[in-house]
Order: sequence, then structure tokens, then C-alpha cells
Amino acid sequence: MSNVNRFVVIITVFVTLSVVVVGISQQNKNPLPDFTQYQNVKAKKLAFFNYILPLVQAQNATIKNQREQLAELKHLSEEEYRQSHRKLILDLAKDYRLNTESATKKEVAELLLRVDQVPASLALAQAAMESAWGTSRFAVQGNNLFGQWCYQKGCGLVPLRRNAGSTHEVAKFDSVSDAIKSYLKNINTHRAYADLRNDRASLRSAGKPITGHQLAEGLIDYSELREAYVHEIQAVIRINKLSQYD
Repeated sequence: MSNVNRFVVIITVFVTLSVVVVGISQQNKNPLPDFTQYQNVKAKKLAFFNYILPLVQAQNATIKNQREQLAELKHLSEEEYRQSHRKLILDLAKDYRLNTESATKKEVAELLLRVDQVPASLALAQAAMESAWGTSRFAVQGNNLFGQWCYQKGCGLVPLRRNAGSTHEVAKFDSVSDAIKSYLKNINTHRAYADLRNDRASLRSAGKPITGHQLAEGLIDYSELREAYVHEIQAVIRINKLSQYD
């Protein structure tokens, strides 16, 4: 092998390794801390919220940008829609699980119900509850802070006390950010939370604050505990003064 070829091979290997390292670095960005190290409850809670909050805010910022692009279309007639506008509508419809092949004002209106931010206080409270403050098996082994299920064999972790005949697993995510993104998409798309989205739209239309405490009322189907779960989430928000983050 000539020196030139050796040099090319070395450069190729170096570039390949660099790509792999960067990929691993990105995947492990903001890894879940070990919250069991905290003996003081207040310190543990503070560390947990300080870790989760910026990740929630980053995902909400993406949603806000999508919503702003959609909102601009409200002021246009369908005849004024450009190809880029129609592509935006159809892309978001697919992303937010709106079953349509049309790109009209009707789709824009329906998407505006879904493409909206979830109050940070609500996400923080649910993450704390569902993950035992970041210490549950599913949080530690699967970055799953919200108890999200999946239904394909091997897609996640099998619950130790899964009912006989059940096939669900608790989803695994490459990162906590991915878990938060999935959680927000779940709240914004699943039919079980349609009331939550309608309440959010009503508050926004009336110019009233959109709070996690208020929207928690729409989580009655999130847990088998139903009303008790809603009240517990609201208590976490109230006791930890999480409304300040809304």
C-alpha cells in the first residue's frame, strides 16, 4: 500500500471514529444524574427540578416555534397558501398524528389545538411522581420519567408486576430529552387528553394564564388512580411552588 493510500485510510478511520464519538456524546448529553446520592429531601428536589426544567423548556421552545409558524397562516386565505405553507401543515399533521391529506384552514385550526406548550409545572410534577424523583428502575435504566408504555416486544422494560396476559412494556429512551419530547407529544396528541387541550385553548383564547394546576384536571385518564392522581399532581405543583415556572 502506498503512503498516499495509507494516509487516506488513516484519515477515513479518524473521521469515522470522530462521527461515532460525536454520536455517543450527543446521545449521552445531559445523562440522568444519580438522585439517590441526596440525603436531604429539599436538596434532592431542587437538584431534580434544576435538571429537568431546562430540558422541558427546550422542548417547549421547539413547540412554540412550530405554533408561531402555524399562527401566521390564520391571517391568510387558502388561496394565499404557498407550497411551503402546505408542506408545513402536512408535516405537522403527520408529526402530531392528525390523520389528513389536506392542507386547509380546518387543519390549521385543529393543529393549533395540538401544537402548543405544556406548562412546565405540569411536566415537572408528573416527572417527579412517575419516576420517584428520578430514582425508579424505569428512569434509571430507560430514561423514562413519565411511565410511558410501548407495545412491541423488546421496545422497553417489562414491569415486574405486569398483570397476566398483558403485553405492554415501559418504553426505553436514548436520552431524557427524548423521553420529555415523547411525553409532550403524548399530551398533545392522545385522545385521552383532548379535554386538557380544549381547556388550554379556551384559556389562551380568553387571555388567561395557562397553568399546570388547571390543566392537571385533564389528566384523569393518565393513571388508574384517576381523580386521586389529579389531586396528587396538583399537590406536587402547589407544595413545591412549581407554578412559578409557568
